[in-house]
Order: sequence, then structure tokens, then C-alpha cells
Amino acid sequence: MSDYKHILLAVDFSKQGDAVAEKAKALATTFQAKLSIVHVLDNIPMPDAYYGTLISLTENSGDPLLEAEKAKLMVIGDQFNVEISNQWLLWGIPKQEIINVAEQQQVDLIVVGSHGRHGLALLLGSTANSILHTAKCDVLAVRLKEGNF
Repeated sequence: MSDYKHILLAVDFSKQGDAVAEKAKALATTFQAKLSIVHVLDNIPMPDAYYGTLISLTENSGDPLLEAEKAKLMVIGDQFNVEISNQWLLWGIPKQEIINVAEQQQVDLIVVGSHGRHGLALLLGSTANSILHTAKCDVLAVRLKEGNF
């Protein structure tokens, strides 16, 4: 196994997200690696923004939905001791934006939750599956238990 220097945790705020975050934190501790987190908004309309728009965590947008998403990300950042400069909130297509952040930040490992979908759901593609097959770095897909999404 490689020595990882920079680990990127992709969070989706699911009920099982803590298990994925704990795994990422344990790996960061083991390898004495920097831990960063990213969340990609794909369900909040942002008419004046283009995909790939980085949303400031320090400026108030005035949008209650956006502020709630920022607060969730910062709670995870605080919980896992991730500096605000290593937290990214973006608007766009999750699989693309996560890979973009990983490449721009020279990430060695992406940690993401996987719902373990099969059949048609797998053919349609999941974010974890897309990242696994597209990323230039290692990817750890942490299997999430069914029924707790």
C-alpha cells in the first residue's frame, strides 16, 4: 500500500456518512496525511452559477438552503479537525467536481461511501462507481449498509 499524503473525503450528508468519515480520518492518522473534505451540491438551484462554482464558506450567501449545507460541511470539518482551507463546497455534478478537486489539490486517495447498488441502478451509475473508474488516484469506496440512506 502506498503512503498517502493527502486524503480527500467526499461527503454526501447521508445517515451513514460518519462511518465513511471515520475511515478517512483513521487512514489520515495512520499515514500522517492531510485530510480534506468536499461536498458537491447538485440539488439546490443556483441560477447565477456555473457547474464547478466554488462556494465560499466564510461569506453569507443569504440563501437559507445554501447556508444550511455550508453549516453541515463545517460541522464535519470541526468534528474531524479539517481546516477550513481544506474544505470545499461546490455546485455541479458530484463525480466530476470530486475528481477535479482531487486533481487540483494533488490528492493521493479519495474516500467515498458506496451504496452497493446492483442491476439497473449500477448500470445507470453511481457517484462512487464513476469516481472509482475515472480518478487518477486511489479510491476507497466504503460500503454503506442498506436501509440507512
